[in-house]
Amino acid sequence: MNPRVKEVSTTKDFTLLLVFNNNEKKQFDVKPYFNFGLFSELSDYSIFQTAKVEYGTVNWSNGLDICPDTLYIESKILK
Repeated sequence: MNPRVKEVSTTKDFTLLLVFNNNEKKQFDVKPYFNFGLFSELSDYSIFQTAKVEYGTVNWSNGLDICPDTLYIESKILK
């Protein structure tokens, strides 16, 4: 099983800054997901910035979430 998210913060360019439970820090770009159904709602910055950690992944106030494995595998390591 891949690590789970323990901290999240948002940036103005619609990326998530993530800290996983193995203490890795990564960045995940959400913009490519704006073209997929309900994820288009995240292009509204007021919704996007409501990101919070629940159950090891990221959830938003509109009920959307992203699989924690996707967040880990598709994010880039921060230096």
